[in-house]
Amino acid sequence: MTTTLALDGIKAKQQKTWASGDYGAVAALIHPMAELLVQSADLSYGARVLDVAAGTGNASIAAARCGCDVVATDYVTALLDRARTRAQAEGLRLTTEEADAEALPYADGSFDAVLSVVGVMFAPHQEVAAAELARVCRPGGTVALANWTPDGFIGHLFKTIGRHVPPPPGISPPPLWGSSERLRELLGSSFPELTITPRDLVFRFASAAGLADYFRDNYGPTLKAFEALGDNGKALYDDIVALADEHNVATDGTLKIPSRYVEVIGIRR
Repeated sequence: MTTTLALDGIKAKQQKTWASGDYGAVAALIHPMAELLVQSADLSYGARVLDVAAGTGNASIAAARCGCDVVATDYVTALLDRARTRAQAEGLRLTTEEADAEALPYADGSFDAVLSVVGVMFAPHQEVAAAELARVCRPGGTVALANWTPDGFIGHLFKTIGRHVPPPPGISPPPLWGSSERLRELLGSSFPELTITPRDLVFRFASAAGLADYFRDNYGPTLKAFEALGDNGKALYDDIVALADEHNVATDGTLKIPSRYVEVIGIRR
């Protein structure tokens, strides 16, 4: 009971976090991840597809462009509203439904494919979320995920934030979903042959300070960390700038940061 109540409290805070700032602005930067994932998943026209923790609908829209029958779910209504608006602008068919990734309101085997792009990895109870992905995917169906890795730039960004604003005790770090070992622990029994492909998404800004400003102002986890720190936020800001400089590969005075993630494709047993 205590664990359940604690997780419910964490989810409530997460909802406020992802509703803050402008996640759509960040999602626009990472949209190529969703397009590539959908192509790798090789979805069929008319396939019934579920996008879990869909945010503003990057993967949902990519799948809808393939002629799939797509349901986008998230527990932040404002993000789903934006996904719906984007789909309507392109004349795409897309259903949006508010849902918790750890308690999906669908029958077993309801979908031909289940997608998530840096979404389900943030569910606080990883084993439950993974079981839900498997449960709603039909036998022979596909799971397709894109997850940040622990050793990539975003993984290090979360570690940097955590040094200033520690995460709740007992919660596994979300970037563990980018570890091959952890992915096989979570999904291997239902998806015995996982294809795990490392990829990089390149963030491009004028400077390290420009990246720090963008993430502070738009990305919910960073924004909330700065809010929690108040007047003490300069140390976090300086650490993010230093992290960006450390990962910069540009040679022309701008900022280019390859951020490692894994693309995960599996077939349901």
